[in-house]
Amino acid sequence: MADLSQTRDVLILGGGLVGMTLAIGLARAGATVHVADRDDPATQTAAGFDGRASAISTASWNLFTHLGLAPTLEPKGSPIEAIAVNDALRPGKIDFRPEPAEGSLGRMFANRELRLALFEAAAKEPNIAWHPSSTVVARERGQHGVSATLADGAVLKARLLVGAEGRQSPTREEAGIAVAKWDYRHRAIIAGLAHAKPHGGVAWEIFYPAGPFALLPMLDDETGRHRSALVWTVAEDDAAGVLRMSDTAFLAEVRKNMGGVLGDIELASPRSSYPLGFHHTARIVADRLALVGDAAHGIHPIAGQGLNLGLRDAAALIECVSEGMRLGLDPGDAQILARYERWRASDALMVALATDGLTRLFGVPGRAASLVRRIGMSGVQRMAPLKRWFMDEARGVSGQLPKLLEPV
Repeated sequence: MADLSQTRDVLILGGGLVGMTLAIGLARAGATVHVADRDDPATQTAAGFDGRASAISTASWNLFTHLGLAPTLEPKGSPIEAIAVNDALRPGKIDFRPEPAEGSLGRMFANRELRLALFEAAAKEPNIAWHPSSTVVARERGQHGVSATLADGAVLKARLLVGAEGRQSPTREEAGIAVAKWDYRHRAIIAGLAHAKPHGGVAWEIFYPAGPFALLPMLDDETGRHRSALVWTVAEDDAAGVLRMSDTAFLAEVRKNMGGVLGDIELASPRSSYPLGFHHTARIVADRLALVGDAAHGIHPIAGQGLNLGLRDAAALIECVSEGMRLGLDPGDAQILARYERWRASDALMVALATDGLTRLFGVPGRAASLVRRIGMSGVQRMAPLKRWFMDEARGVSGQLPKLLEPV
């Protein structure tokens, strides 16, 4: 049991995928950490709790490897060997496929498997005091430290507060940090599919005017069935109808959008959905406060970069805090936070605007717009340097990388 009278180095509010990765990285670097999260770990890791899957980029996989999570996760993920981008199944597409020596473009994991690995690692880390199923009722940031009061009366004290609660972050709102945001009026329909043909490690991104239709490669199940995760973006007004469809009607619509690329299909998991929106904060730091992940920026899943963007935040903040502490600085020192903001602000904004632009570009209806897009894709397919730039962005290996994102 953690000594609650102890002032720790960092207090993380939100123990999701980004928050827990940050906690493990800070702890391994020697920092002491409180993590408070409102959810129950047993519920979060129960089969069927969350049918979502995440694409883990090359750089994010390097992070997990540095943190010692790779041996646990490696057998649970499906490599992404290539990405096929297509406009409404019309002629002309881009195939992103790295050279064999470069490895895959990333790996696909069920979110449940990521949570299990992170929770297991955190539970074994003596530098982490984990407070699950906890409701924060008050937050304080002062000249010399920060604190969070829980509903049971416990007070968690630290030097730096991190908001990692996701898109509706109360820590961000309480700090008065301005947010630019808009609702796409779209909803992502999530389902697991079993299919007749092997996917070959190929992730399909098929763009329709109503929104992208993604098929993401997953490992075969225990009976040997080939599987992919479906992320189908539909207009908000149509979402309720899609969710109410019978399985037979739903699969008929999915088959039509797939064009037979994976053969016959059947449902491998129940359908679920979540709304899509964009938000980006004016700042990601304040006095003794840093924001990470969706608390700082929420983007469209069109390129599968949302979680990876948050993991880049975590890697950068780990490096800034740990190096600052080695120099004798307080973890909440303004110099540390300024460095973190300089490092992350431009990258996060660029990715956010790029995904928003792609969403709008591929959402323009009409044959003329489709023709322009396909001409553009054909150009990218033929231009090796441009294609290489897109692949490096997808793998998260461009720009100035934190050490934890570099190859081991």
